[in-house]
Amino acid sequence: MTWEQVYDQWKSYKKLDGNLAQNLKEIEKNPEELKDAFYAPLEFGTAGMRGILGAGINRMNIYTVRQATEGLATFIDSQGAKAQRRGVAIAYDSRHQSPEFAMEAAKTLAYHNITSYVFESLRPTPELSFAVRDLNCFAGIMITASHNPAKYNGYKVYGEDGGQMPPQDADALTSYVRQVENPLIVPVLSEEEVEKSGLINIIGADVDHRYLEQIKSVTVDEELIQRSGKDLKLIYTPLHGTGKMLGEKALRQAGFEQFSIVPEQAVADPDFSTVASPNPEEHSAFEYAIRLGEKENADLLVATDPDADRLGAAVRLPDGNYQVLTGNQLGAILVEYLLQAHQVRGTLPDNAVVLKSIVSSELPTKIAESFNVKMINVLTGFKFIAEKIEQYEEDKTHTFLFGFEESYGYLVKSFVRDKDAIQALLLLAEVATYYKEKNQTLYDALQTIFKKYGFYKEKTISITMSGLEGADKIKKLMNGLRESAPTQFGNESVLFIEDYQKQQKTNRSGEQTSTGLPQSNVLKYTLTDGSWIAVRPSGTEPKIKFYLAATADSHEAVEQKVQEFEKSVRKFL
Repeated sequence: MTWEQVYDQWKSYKKLDGNLAQNLKEIEKNPEELKDAFYAPLEFGTAGMRGILGAGINRMNIYTVRQATEGLATFIDSQGAKAQRRGVAIAYDSRHQSPEFAMEAAKTLAYHNITSYVFESLRPTPELSFAVRDLNCFAGIMITASHNPAKYNGYKVYGEDGGQMPPQDADALTSYVRQVENPLIVPVLSEEEVEKSGLINIIGADVDHRYLEQIKSVTVDEELIQRSGKDLKLIYTPLHGTGKMLGEKALRQAGFEQFSIVPEQAVADPDFSTVASPNPEEHSAFEYAIRLGEKENADLLVATDPDADRLGAAVRLPDGNYQVLTGNQLGAILVEYLLQAHQVRGTLPDNAVVLKSIVSSELPTKIAESFNVKMINVLTGFKFIAEKIEQYEEDKTHTFLFGFEESYGYLVKSFVRDKDAIQALLLLAEVATYYKEKNQTLYDALQTIFKKYGFYKEKTISITMSGLEGADKIKKLMNGLRESAPTQFGNESVLFIEDYQKQQKTNRSGEQTSTGLPQSNVLKYTLTDGSWIAVRPSGTEPKIKFYLAATADSHEAVEQKVQEFEKSVRKFL
């Protein structure tokens, strides 16, 4: 159907949810907004389905949640009665309508006689990943829009390994979802039928306890924490999200005593009223933490996003001010500490491996190589890291030690199979304690790393292109780059190009080899000096991203290169 026909279908539906009916009346006044709400259904991307709340097939609402869950239920049905009995774990964050969406998903599953395990109140994404494994579920659903602004919500689907569904399963699920032609008439069990069915189970404290038991294994040097953990002054903000309960308990359980939680941001708030965006990679998200940190002379400031899968940090500079670190810088600090701590203790496995995405810094690669540890690159999306962990556990070829993405996602222990900001919070607190014993900060740690391994700097340029026209522009941009490949960025020539869509690596002579990775709409240009540029459309938002990564022999030189690379990208745009 045309978008106008779909709109008419919604407008004439007599049982339309009251709030959505009101929203529909409001957006009718804006033709462009109306078209955007109905021109295409929300897509599953690298991190599931995510969109603006409101009426329409391109919006997050109870009907699109039911449609997605109907697809999941059909997928589970196709796997047989055992899959139905194993069921689905469901968690949700602090966003508008998250609890309602979680229960709508459970009622849709119940209509198919599929058991669900719904958390009693909001919980972090990593605990949902843990719960899938802990309860031996067939799948998991997390209702969250991660670090997006308050008008968004989202829906992530997890496989039985606790990782987000890999491409093959996600494609199968998407095909089932698209078979649901009219989300308005997806059947669900009534409240009375739900009570009689016994198919929806409420979970909570027991799973929390088992997660907190497992997280004890994140600490590498327990003696260090016992000796000096109580002296670390740490400020933590959950940015109005889910991280407080488990984050606070995990820190206290490990032996950290002098930490404060930013009071204004400790309360769950779907409007995220103290921040423009609840994104820990943005300096503005640390405004309240910095204020409290200056008052308490804190060593480290840490923030987690609303569903507590991403962690950002600000470190104290020599002049007493705080600097927000990039996801790549945090990754380098954590990798260097982990490998060094294990090596000193004699616990570094001979077949240890670190995993990262293809758009993450190569500085951690250089660090890993100095410890004779293998670094493996995977496509963007933590599910690809989870896939590798599962593979290594089966074939015993490598021992997983750490996984990360430049977008502030980290994983230390594999009892979770997604980014885990609670694990990262504990490890980073340990690293800060290690350097505090040496009268140093994490800023000092980073400078030491640069002097030892070389100077690296990365920058991401993210350009939003909304609506149908935006999608066309993004497609044209990618096609343009493929048809007329850049040969130079700044003063550096392109050494080879990796086109992950074609799965081809092409050098300057035109010789081609395989990338060795699955298909993905990503282009990466490696330059003669080891720097690189990558470009990819976002899998969950109407954005195209350019990743700039420079390496040089000084801070000044690497900063200059990034500026030159950005000029080249802007000129192309």
